[in-house]
Amino acid sequence: MLVHVVDQDVPAGPLQARIDPLRRLRAMQHHTAQHLLSQCFLRLFGLETLSANINVDTPSTVDFAYTELSPEQLRQVEELANQVVYENRVVKSYYVAPEDIARVPLRRPPKVSENIRIIEIDGYDHSACGGTHVPQTGMIGLVKILRTERQNEKTRVHFIAGWQALETFQAYHAILGSLAGQLNVGLAELPQAVQRQAELLRAAQKELQGLRLEHLGWEARTLAEQAVPCGERRGVVSSFENRPVSELRALADAMHGMPGIAAVLAGYDGQKLSLVAACTPQSGLDARQLLQTLLAEVGGRGGGDAQIAQGGGSASPEQLQALLERARQIMLPPA
Repeated sequence: MLVHVVDQDVPAGPLQARIDPLRRLRAMQHHTAQHLLSQCFLRLFGLETLSANINVDTPSTVDFAYTELSPEQLRQVEELANQVVYENRVVKSYYVAPEDIARVPLRRPPKVSENIRIIEIDGYDHSACGGTHVPQTGMIGLVKILRTERQNEKTRVHFIAGWQALETFQAYHAILGSLAGQLNVGLAELPQAVQRQAELLRAAQKELQGLRLEHLGWEARTLAEQAVPCGERRGVVSSFENRPVSELRALADAMHGMPGIAAVLAGYDGQKLSLVAACTPQSGLDARQLLQTLLAEVGGRGGGDAQIAQGGGSASPEQLQALLERARQIMLPPA
């Protein structure tokens, strides 16, 4: 029995259906390629297929009991499979009676006990299968293994064949051609050009990081110079738009070595609040207690120690201003 899934109501009476020839060919190519790959893995490395998933628009997969497969092993399987493709062997389909099934050298036992259909790649593979297949291996065109991954206790091999392999090659070639053009090199020189760009990028990032740290040190000194004195304590309360908490923490770390500093630094993106508190021993304040007191105003959470603490939460602009004012009252109480 065949079941067709359609996208609209079907009227009563006879209907004329049409097979999408290219989609059918893609399915045939992948299905026969899976049989071929399964046999190649079995012959070369003794791996028996556990399951397979055939697709026409995305890579198909075949699963084996978990094992580490090296790039060299995958290359060997791929080359053997394509050798059989180029030999253009006949792919036969026929039915075998249950009492005769033992005479067929099946790779896997059949899942049915009657109407057993055999797909035979001439002299190479015998599989019980009800799917569609190409009549000759040459029509597979090409078999390409893309990658492997571990799925629980299985090794999953992703592969493409035929038209899908051609489309993938065309897409990859277009991407590589575009990259080579942007770097003004030939395709063969692209790996070296990319490596040079990566090295230049790492050097630039290292230099930028040094400049960033230098700037943060300068910014921390500027904030400390603008601190409001209160006895031995010097209070700093400042907020920044869309500033990552990592930079707030770096500023706080830089000011932590400055005598008497107690600082509250806030980063705000209009909704999310990041807060860092830094208190030197001379300030007489505990950074963790200060942070928790302030975050309680907005239902936020955080942690740290007496010298550095950080946390965050959500706040409205009005709540942010109230929190900053509360920080000033704590650090700089009126005389």
